[in-house]
Amino acid sequence: MNENETGTHPIPVPDMKHAHVPGMAAYDQLVAEAEADHSGYWSRLAREFLTWKTPFTKGLDDSRAPFFEWFEDGTLNVSYNCLDRQVERGLGDKTAIIFEADDGQVTRVSYRDLLARTCRMANALKARGVKKGDRVVIYLSMSIEGVVAMQACARIGATHSVVFGGFSAQSLRDRIQDVGAVMVITADEQLRGGRQLPLKAIVDDAIALGGCEAVTDVIVYRRTGGKIAWDPSRDRWLHEEMQNQAESCEPEWVGAEHPLFVLYTSGSTGKPKGVQHSSGGYLLHAALTMKWTFDLKDDDVFWCTADIGWVTGHTYIAYGPLALGATEVVFEGVPTYPDAGRFWKMIQDHKVSVFYTAPTAIRSLIKAAEADEAVHPKRYDLSSLRILGSVGEPINPAAWKWFHQNIGGGRCPIVDTFWQTETGGHMITPLPGATPLVPGSCTLPFPGIAAAIVDETGTDVPNGQGGILVVKKPWPSMIRTIWGDPERFKASYYPPELKGYYLAGDGAIRDAQTGYFTITGRIDDVLNVSGHRMGTMEIESALVSCTDLVAEAAVVGRPDETTGEAICAFVVLKGPRPSGEEAKKIANELRNWVAREIGPIAKPKDICFGDNLPKTRSGKIMRRLLRSVAKGETITQDTSTLENPAILEQLAQRN
Repeated sequence: MNENETGTHPIPVPDMKHAHVPGMAAYDQLVAEAEADHSGYWSRLAREFLTWKTPFTKGLDDSRAPFFEWFEDGTLNVSYNCLDRQVERGLGDKTAIIFEADDGQVTRVSYRDLLARTCRMANALKARGVKKGDRVVIYLSMSIEGVVAMQACARIGATHSVVFGGFSAQSLRDRIQDVGAVMVITADEQLRGGRQLPLKAIVDDAIALGGCEAVTDVIVYRRTGGKIAWDPSRDRWLHEEMQNQAESCEPEWVGAEHPLFVLYTSGSTGKPKGVQHSSGGYLLHAALTMKWTFDLKDDDVFWCTADIGWVTGHTYIAYGPLALGATEVVFEGVPTYPDAGRFWKMIQDHKVSVFYTAPTAIRSLIKAAEADEAVHPKRYDLSSLRILGSVGEPINPAAWKWFHQNIGGGRCPIVDTFWQTETGGHMITPLPGATPLVPGSCTLPFPGIAAAIVDETGTDVPNGQGGILVVKKPWPSMIRTIWGDPERFKASYYPPELKGYYLAGDGAIRDAQTGYFTITGRIDDVLNVSGHRMGTMEIESALVSCTDLVAEAAVVGRPDETTGEAICAFVVLKGPRPSGEEAKKIANELRNWVAREIGPIAKPKDICFGDNLPKTRSGKIMRRLLRSVAKGETITQDTSTLENPAILEQLAQRN
């Protein structure tokens, strides 16, 4: 795959010929089909990709817009579609999961084994009284058990809400409370980077905070054997609960619109949003994008490095690969343990052919490879790779080119995928057998996705001019509502000024010649740190809750070459403004405070102290100035409305 003068990477003819979407003519044909009959197009694919207990007769129902419904009179079961169906078509002995533990131990699980484990856990949940429509919070690290817990909930019609294992007790409590969970599934501890980290203890702390009275059972997977507190009235060992359970469990057939899961994501207010996804429409897009975006073949070994606590881990670990009968790698650890060659060694050992990871991971591994020749990818056999993928944030051209050359050997297409927790699956992405690639661009919409760029009134802007990214037509895997808050759903995603279009919350621009999309960043107060969305208000709330120290705080983002965006906090203390070692000490205290309140992922990289924050005379914080200060820019903007212009110099001192 050679780069021509325009920076475009054409598709090699052999790859195009054997792809599921073979060439731009095939792509254009799918787009034309969707444009001619949007509902009919998705209905055809839903019949082709999913097995239905009761066939649906309706495609899209937009009578309650923006609360759209798809295939609503059809019934199915997500777990059946992922597991039983594969066994029934003769794939029982095929490896479903290659699990590599933090310490390098490898466990292989076949589809038949995975189905049996799922049924036993499903029966264990039913024995504890969990039923269709109940909510179960899953607070586990990357494990076979995590995937099984999600599949078991789906099997009995319970709605799961997975919480990332790095979130604090407070964040966990808020999610348990908001979703009304009746059970929490967790582990004694998790292993990451050679360290044992608490999980059960955090669950205990979360429940002790109050508001979790609906939780009657805490099911604990014994991962490390570490010492934990135990409440015999509530706590149960997973292995004991599963011990005598049958290896068969009749699936609960649910309507296509039945909530499969609620996953919390940060918004521009302090309260996380419970994004609710359906069963039928969501699974369709998970399976479809697995097949077309990754051009997945029967003999591929697929590895998505995400955590099941994020939507990428839902769609491209727990559901999408299994819905296609794929073999996938599930990894417990981190890319830098025992050294920064871990990813490359695993690709070599497991003969991974499709590798999907985040730009943050790529950038950190570039640094490691440049610093230490011993972990450079050229020391490993990566010849099994044929497709590379990028997720979580736009990948910068320099990282794209390094990834393409050093990991893909200059021969593997990179699918730079744009999507969100709310969209359920890929929205704008190259298709590896069809789309010529441009570093830094997510290229063209997935067939059937009516993405566009508009101004503040919902009017299309010409190519080459930036604007607001929207989706003009509903699609099957879209968010159905915000759990318990339909008004917030409408206000967040369907503001009246945008003519009924879905608001992605990102800015974008289309190339004047190719029409390719490039995402330019968030348009709201949400940061994208290592591919994870963090609300600035949420971090500000955590800081000011440290009432002994903090009087006021404002949080903005600044570009960071490793994480994409870094959190920068401007803080006014209740006491005098500190300097020197004292400022560093207090800054570290505040970082640890935020880690306890939200989780380590929310720790500010920079903390700057001032006697005040830059405000207008009416008291409004001028965040545009703080963004300039965070970037280290010279302030050229008008500061005449500031109450105290000198404050900007104080705030420029990072700790």
